[in-house]
Amino acid sequence: MTRTVYLFGSAAPPVLEVDGAVGELHRRGWDVCLGLTPTAADWLDDRIGTLEALTGHPVRSAYKRPGAPDVWPRADVILFAPVTFHSLNAWALGLTDRFVVGVVAEAIGKDIPTVAMPCVNAAYARHHRLDRSVAELRDMGVTVLYGEGGFVPNQPGTRHPYPWHLCYDAVDNAHPERASRT
Repeated sequence: MTRTVYLFGSAAPPVLEVDGAVGELHRRGWDVCLGLTPTAADWLDDRIGTLEALTGHPVRSAYKRPGAPDVWPRADVILFAPVTFHSLNAWALGLTDRFVVGVVAEAIGKDIPTVAMPCVNAAYARHHRLDRSVAELRDMGVTVLYGEGGFVPNQPGTRHPYPWHLCYDAVDNAHPERASRT
């Protein structure tokens, strides 16, 4: 049985490592469909063809036209990583002008297990909206890997390695009865 994960990324530095994330998800038995915010798609523009070959699916960053067929299989799980301050807050507020934010907002109502791991610096983390958005998404059933046991903000201008492994484990555990043995 094929398991499909939608891997969504917004414009934070770890999105530049998305090919490694696709590879690890494949290794764990997932079919991967890649969606990006418009800015993330721009950052990866010269690699879109390679990423499409790697996933076997079109990379999407915009809504399809009404009536157009869907080019992806149905998601079993959605992973939004990295998710920026902007995308996380837009999602919690239901502002769905961007394709990936619209899909994850709708996933809540469709009961599609969704995992998110922010990538924000400590200056953004001081903004009250971030904690509110994280709490609201968690209340809606989203697994948000933030704080202890998840992404911990760094000081502006510094970076630590993005803890992708936490994302992979959370995706595998989203449906324990179907999780691959890793």
